[in-house]
Amino acid sequence: MIKKVLVANRGEIAVRVMRSCREMGIHSVAVFSDADRSSMHVRYANEAYHIGPSPSTESYLDQNKIIEVAKKTGADAIHPGYGFLSENATFSQRCKDEGIIFIGPDKEVIATMGDKITARETMIKSGVPVVPGTNTDLNTDELALKTVAEIGLPVMLKASAGGGGKGMRLVKDEKDILSSLRSAKSEALASFGDGTVYVEKFIANPHHIEFQILADQHGNVIHLCERECSVQRRHQKVVEETPSPLMTEKIRQEMGEYAVAAAKSVNYVGAGTIEFLVDNDLNYYFLEMNTRLQVEHPITERVIGIDLVKEQIRVAQGEKLSMKQEDVVQKGHAIECRIYAEDPDNNFMPSPGVIKHLTEPLGLGVRQDGYVYEGFEIPIYYDPMISKLIVWGNNRDEAIQRMRRALYEYKITGIKTSIKFLEKIMETPDFISGKYDTGFIEKNDTFLFEKRKCDSDCLDISMIVAMVDYQKRLKNTLNQDVSSNGESGWKKFGKKTSMNRF
Repeated sequence: MIKKVLVANRGEIAVRVMRSCREMGIHSVAVFSDADRSSMHVRYANEAYHIGPSPSTESYLDQNKIIEVAKKTGADAIHPGYGFLSENATFSQRCKDEGIIFIGPDKEVIATMGDKITARETMIKSGVPVVPGTNTDLNTDELALKTVAEIGLPVMLKASAGGGGKGMRLVKDEKDILSSLRSAKSEALASFGDGTVYVEKFIANPHHIEFQILADQHGNVIHLCERECSVQRRHQKVVEETPSPLMTEKIRQEMGEYAVAAAKSVNYVGAGTIEFLVDNDLNYYFLEMNTRLQVEHPITERVIGIDLVKEQIRVAQGEKLSMKQEDVVQKGHAIECRIYAEDPDNNFMPSPGVIKHLTEPLGLGVRQDGYVYEGFEIPIYYDPMISKLIVWGNNRDEAIQRMRRALYEYKITGIKTSIKFLEKIMETPDFISGKYDTGFIEKNDTFLFEKRKCDSDCLDISMIVAMVDYQKRLKNTLNQDVSSNGESGWKKFGKKTSMNRF
């Protein structure tokens, strides 16, 4: 049995994993960089160890340091969270070689599904529908031009080792093929150390729908239904919900069966996600598999009634899944908003700095997975996401209203955040109706970025702020006058005022 888990991550996901460990009676070990010395996950863990400078390459991505701490503390297992080493095949094998349980799939599965070309080939052999495209590297200009001509514009150039929108280019015009190929390869090489790029037919304005899967070491594989992830900016998810407003029961069953088949085809073990693109005619195609926990996993937990981290740990120590496919029933509706330390009015530039005030939303159906507190300084070295706000309602309308209320209550000062931008999303007619796709933000650009006019309440607040500021400055002036020559500041102020009348 696992008694101690080292969490090889930081921020909100580290705290989230540690919470489940504490409920299971499992001790947690935190690792931290210079920038995270006072971070919440360091305070929450049973033990915490410094592993290096602030840059992730010298701390959270340093396998040797993490393995060293795991052995030093006697950790039975390592939970990688998401990002960093979570989908690193070499790290998974390192843990195994050191006699440490890696809470995730083995090296072969990560390597197979982490390489997009290999994953496509595997899905085709398994009978899972895939987007029309190639399974080879576009390693010459001649091959690239020939392949795109055969598939037909528009196309997407994609990094085989990619993720998070990196190494990805949309090509609509023939004259842009080679320049886009070079930039995609360059970015892929810089981001992943692998410049392999392939091509897929571009599906205009698709829906991004993913299925959560769970698999144990005894051959049992189930899916926990879908998540709608189509509200995206630069291929990064912003808002997720479940169930998907697009889904029908028939399509859900079909896609769920394909998701299970995809997992079985690689002998998957643990929690993972099968992602699909779905067009407006409900044709669906395999996109990729994430061999880890997803950022948006809490909404599935809320409607299914399961703790995915606990399931990961139980599977890792050899237990069978706690539920069967027939036990999976969605109850109500859940929405997640990602809260970022960034400025939506300035092209979403990151906004590091010290949090001066923090009021987190509470109440029925509200969950907040975060890691910051008043006085904490958001570092510049990592992803700017600072929390995830999750709400649940009996139905979608109630969930949207509850999210509006929760966002209204969420107050952070000292830094710029995406909270107001998320409030606008919740007010957008296309989102409210559920009729949206991955082009949602671009289509609603005018509404989302509309500058709010100052109404009478706004003017009243401005006048109050101006008066308070004036009184503060006046008080400082009077204090200075008294300290300078002992004469009453009010008396001097009266003289100055009288003189200014003439």
